[in-house]
Amino acid sequence: MTRDFLITLYHNSECGTSRNALAMIEAAGYRPEVIDYRAAGWTRPQLQALFAAMNVTPRDLLREKGTPASELGLLDEGVSHAAILDAMVAHPILVNRPIVVTPVGAALCRPSERVLELLERQPERFTKEDGEVVR
Repeated sequence: MTRDFLITLYHNSECGTSRNALAMIEAAGYRPEVIDYRAAGWTRPQLQALFAAMNVTPRDLLREKGTPASELGLLDEGVSHAAILDAMVAHPILVNRPIVVTPVGAALCRPSERVLELLERQPERFTKEDGEVVR
């Protein structure tokens, strides 16, 4: 890993997409900073900075599956971005993943091969957990 190409991965080790993104980064020869956002949690300024870097809104990154989004009433169109952001700080699992930040940019890497757009180097070969060949 070069000092001028730092990579941060906001990761959920129980998520196959997140595991594949991490494996692609490592296969390209990088050692990213891996943050288990479920354990570390989020701050409002941290999420606001990520959303700005990604040019998205809180609603754009709201994860519905396997979260309390519905129970919290966050799926209604009238719910403000501020309310969604507050809920994300209170319930970190509401933020979709994996989010990868590099000097190239920041993105939600769904599908996981989207991470390749954020890397200077590419892995020579990569096969996802499900057997799909990416490179």
